[in-house]
Amino acid sequence: MISVKFYRDNENFIKKYTVEGHANFDEYGKDIVCAAVSVLAQTALLSLVKVCGLREDSIKYEIDEKRGFLSVELPIDMETSILENTQIVLESLLLGIESIVESYPEYVKLESGRCKRCLE
Repeated sequence: MISVKFYRDNENFIKKYTVEGHANFDEYGKDIVCAAVSVLAQTALLSLVKVCGLREDSIKYEIDEKRGFLSVELPIDMETSILENTQIVLESLLLGIESIVESYPEYVKLESGRCKRCLE
């Protein structure tokens, strides 16, 4: 099962997301659930840089393809306009994941939490 978790700060902004695991919906290379989640999560990361204007080195991220892991955390301090743009991207990611969970609840679970680092 794929676990997707979104972390929000005290102002309810999404500041981090993680994706972990494998859907096992179908064999490797044919797993549409895994592919859908992967495309959304990776496109969001690329959009934070290419669309929102964050410097890649300001984003804390980790990718481990073998275990199906992606973690993306925004910098603590951002200009207001950049923060607003990141939220459009991340709320859109959340909508996409919610849609997948609705269609494939036995393969993807969605969780939420508070971002400890960004609450400091």
